[in-house]
Amino acid sequence: MGSLVIFIFLAHKYWKTRITIDAVEKFLRMQQMIGPMRFAYTDIIAITSHFRDKLGQGGYGSVYKGVLLPGNVHVAIKMLSGNCNCNGDEFISEVSTIGRIHHINVVRLVGFCSEEMRRALVYEYMPRGSLDKYIFSSEKSFSWDKLNEIALGIARGINYLHQGCEMQILHFDIKPHNILLDDNFVPKVADFGLAKLYPRDKSFVPVSAARGTVGYIAPEMISRSFGVISSKSDVYS
Repeated sequence: MGSLVIFIFLAHKYWKTRITIDAVEKFLRMQQMIGPMRFAYTDIIAITSHFRDKLGQGGYGSVYKGVLLPGNVHVAIKMLSGNCNCNGDEFISEVSTIGRIHHINVVRLVGFCSEEMRRALVYEYMPRGSLDKYIFSSEKSFSWDKLNEIALGIARGINYLHQGCEMQILHFDIKPHNILLDDNFVPKVADFGLAKLYPRDKSFVPVSAARGTVGYIAPEMISRSFGVISSKSDVYS
C-alpha cells in the first residue's frame, strides 16, 4: 500500500512538472517569432566557457559573464535555479515583458534558454554592476549631480515602462539591486521576474498582484487602507 502511495505521488509530481514544461515551451515557440534569440543549453555552456566567470548570486540563481561570437559581445547570463522558478511564471514574465522593448534606461534582453527545467536569460553586460554597490559603499561614491542624473535616468526608464509600451509594464521590484549601470554609469532598470502587464486604460491593479521587497515596497501593497495598487507603486519605490 505504501509503495502504491509513493508511486501515485511521484507520478503526480512528474505530470505536474511535465505540464509546466509544456506550457512554457508553447509560449516560447510563439515568442521566438517576435522576441529575443533562443539558445540551446550547449550554447550557454560555450558562451560562459563552462560557467567560468561568476558575477553574482541571488535567490533566483547565479549570474555569469559570457561572450557572444562573432563580435566578442559581452553578455550576462542569469541561470535560474529550479527551486525558485518551478512554475515557470517568472521566467515567462521576464521574457514577455522585456523581450521586445528597447530603451536606453531599460536593460536589453539578448536571448534566453529553456530546455526542460534548465532556464537562462541572456542580457547585455553592464560593466559597472548594480547601483547598490555604490550608494551603500563607503569607498565608492557619486557626486550629487551624478546621483541626480542617475535618478532621472531611472525615472525615464520607469515612465517608459508605464507609458511608452503597448501594455503598461508594472515592475513591482524597483530597488538599487535591480538598477544596473553601463560604462558611462547610465542606469538601466533590470530584473523583471515580478513584473506584470496591464492594459494602459486600467488605472488600478488587483490586490492579488501585491509583491516586492521589504524596505522598498509601497504601503498600499501591504494594506489597501493606504490606497489602491497602481503604477504609482513603482514610483514610490
